[in-house]
Amino acid sequence: MTMPSINFREPWFLVRAGLGALLLANLVVAAFAFHLIGDSPADLNAQLTSARASLRGAQQHLNRSQALTHNMERSREQGGKFLADYMTTRRYTFSTIGREINTIGDTAGMKVGDVNDSVLDPIEGSGDLDILTITATFQGNYAQLVKFVNLLDRSPRFLLIESLQVAPQPKGDILNVTVKLNTFVRDDQGGVQ
Repeated sequence: MTMPSINFREPWFLVRAGLGALLLANLVVAAFAFHLIGDSPADLNAQLTSARASLRGAQQHLNRSQALTHNMERSREQGGKFLADYMTTRRYTFSTIGREINTIGDTAGMKVGDVNDSVLDPIEGSGDLDILTITATFQGNYAQLVKFVNLLDRSPRFLLIESLQVAPQPKGDILNVTVKLNTFVRDDQGGVQ
């Protein structure tokens, strides 16, 4: 048996091929319309809700991170300002602190005796801060001592009283005072030590 030859230019063939293509296109569109291919509207809504929740979570995380970064920068600035305002540099520590103690003693009306500095001891965990212990002796009455302690407390040099020994003299109301102070010294980055 021989097969009849098909002429692709004949009108009946072209009409059948066009109808076949339209049928195939309708089947593809119907598959999408009835969600045989792709996600259903409920699935798309669930995905949209999940994406919005993820976006809100990411936005909240971003806001917290920005607030934390702002707080860290502000803390760093305030810490640097505190160090600059209240800690002396190594270069000027001994003269500045000695002058400050003498001024406080004179202002309080006390007679300033010896002012001795110890060696700078590094503070563990800090690469650029040291502690300096100062021992000073004074003479004065009780009211002058109270004024002296108040002036030390208000000193712009961040002086901490480690110990305070008071001994009355045998005559009168004069007290011998020995005070041990601590102060912190910052490295002046290349200055004379």
